[in-house]
Amino acid sequence: MQYRVYSGPKGSGEISPIAKERMLFKEFAALDDALSWARHVEQGGRVPLLVEGDDGTRMDRRAIADALGVGQREQVGR
Repeated sequence: MQYRVYSGPKGSGEISPIAKERMLFKEFAALDDALSWARHVEQGGRVPLLVEGDDGTRMDRRAIADALGVGQREQVGR
């Protein structure tokens, strides 16, 4: 299973299917690794725009932000 993380500069909008074909992405074998990379991207001043998986997973920037927020709250609760 592969998961692809697409990112862009702050202020980037949603990715159109045509634009996605020309964008670079980073690929991971696990969703947790992809979300970890999305957090790294965010901390570096960029925006994770889309996570897509071969299993049909599709997380837009809002879903990614929600997932990263949940992870952040879990870490605080430890």
